[in-house]
Amino acid sequence: MLLRRRLLQKSFVISCFFSIIFLDTLVNAKTFDKSPEETFEIDLNDATQKPKFSFADSEGSRSFLFSTLMIIVSEIGDKTFFIAAIMAMKNSRLLVFSAAFSALALMSVLSAALGHVVPNLIPRTYTNYIASFLFLFFGIKMAFESVQMSDEEAKNELEEVSAELKEKEEIELIEVTEAGGIPEDAAQVTFVEGLINLCQFLFSPIFVQTFILTFLAEWGDRSQIATIALAAAQNVYWVTLGTITGHCFCTGLAVIGGRFMAAKISVKRVTMLGAILFISFSLIYLYESIYDNDS
Repeated sequence: MLLRRRLLQKSFVISCFFSIIFLDTLVNAKTFDKSPEETFEIDLNDATQKPKFSFADSEGSRSFLFSTLMIIVSEIGDKTFFIAAIMAMKNSRLLVFSAAFSALALMSVLSAALGHVVPNLIPRTYTNYIASFLFLFFGIKMAFESVQMSDEEAKNELEEVSAELKEKEEIELIEVTEAGGIPEDAAQVTFVEGLINLCQFLFSPIFVQTFILTFLAEWGDRSQIATIALAAAQNVYWVTLGTITGHCFCTGLAVIGGRFMAAKISVKRVTMLGAILFISFSLIYLYESIYDNDS
């Protein structure tokens, strides 16, 4: 029941997110309709009017590098990392990887899309300041977390996530046992519950469970907010590709050797490295904001 309530809350937030994108698209469409002749007078041979998607471009390569590194230092040892690791211990690694990576890739696309909308609502100079502030905030927060962490943090996090998953399975088993089959109020199933049932019918229950757990754990996480900030200040295409690449790398590590890594890696050092990286990003965006104002 708790999972279903959280799903309803998250679905409401996602609906608001898509509403913002729709309204922004509608406003842009009305703006274009005011001068259709000028709107479609685009010289396709003019490289300045084409979307930038070249990795040789300094902005593209930097966006890809920043987003990939940001995801790696944020996700290794994170809750989503251990969810994938634990689920892969009891189920098919390929199935768990597909589910977890699909959830994280979807989250990356949604976050980057939201970040792409922000510059249309807020001037780019301010988005750089906001990105600088967010990276500074999370960098300092990660530094404090690293100082307070013990050397056994990865092992403790693994045990905590494992206990949560075990408790969830026991609660679901009790609910099914007490229900004694199909509940009487089955006709009053909500849209989200019906969608979950449809997904469970179309996909494996393990796939659906891993996908939902990963998506809920990632929603509102610092890596999601950092992705929004990066997409608002950098090339949205390369930020999306970079975050997806980073998630693919981390999820692969979790599925292949999550428990081994939990015993070997120092989450404290990885977190401190992430703090240094985030603060460095903050200084870079602050410099760019000041430089843009001077020019």
